[in-house]
Amino acid sequence: MTSRSGDSDDDGPPAEPDRPVCALCGTRAEGPQPTWTFSVENGARRYYCERCSREHLRAIEGRLDAQWW
Repeated sequence: MTSRSGDSDDDGPPAEPDRPVCALCGTRAEGPQPTWTFSVENGARRYYCERCSREHLRAIEGRLDAQWW
């Protein structure tokens, strides 16, 4: 099957991936953030910046929901 000119699945440039936002302080990631952490609470994925992750490390490791921090 041949395609006609103008028929393409390409809708332009690729969309920018969603940048995580810290669930505690609201900091938005500038790019890839390997030091950020995430947890799944009540089925929702929550991201935490490096600063908040460090401040709440024991609670994160203890798998406590953020409401207990």
